[in-house]
Amino acid sequence: MPETQAFPPVMKNGSLWPMDDSDLPGPQARITSRLIDSLYTEAMLLADEARSYFDDAGRDERSTLEPFARVGFACESLKVTTRIMHIVAWLLTQRAIESGEIASREGRRPERRLGNAQDSDPAVIDQLPEAARRLINASAELYARVRRIDDGTVEAEVAQSPARALMGRLERGLVGDRSA
Repeated sequence: MPETQAFPPVMKNGSLWPMDDSDLPGPQARITSRLIDSLYTEAMLLADEARSYFDDAGRDERSTLEPFARVGFACESLKVTTRIMHIVAWLLTQRAIESGEIASREGRRPERRLGNAQDSDPAVIDQLPEAARRLINASAELYARVRRIDDGTVEAEVAQSPARALMGRLERGLVGDRSA
């Protein structure tokens, strides 16, 4: 029985070459469980450090600030927390994909991507104590690294027509009703 090729041949430099799955477009970056674990550990340590500072040590420093800077301090502490929580949620999704709990394609859905976190205002940061600035910058740097990874793992997905999307939702709804 002749062997059939899974993929048609492609033209490379004017010659016909067999195509295999290495020629298929795929994610830009491969996320390993080691990378996920390392980033998760870093995020959790940063979360603990930020909680400790903003809840305890930062209180004394906050009380010495001008009123506008105190508001900025509070806003920046929320931004730090938001960045870290977006990172942790994204990393837990990556763990679920890696373990097979979530299909890779499902993990790339927009709602499973890294959430949007507000940038810090440099003018506000300049008015804050050194420890606060260090935590704000560390959270922004970690978020930027994870954002680059998230951006690199997205495959270009074919846009689905609104009619097909509606049909899919209706079919899923009908199937769900039958099993109830």
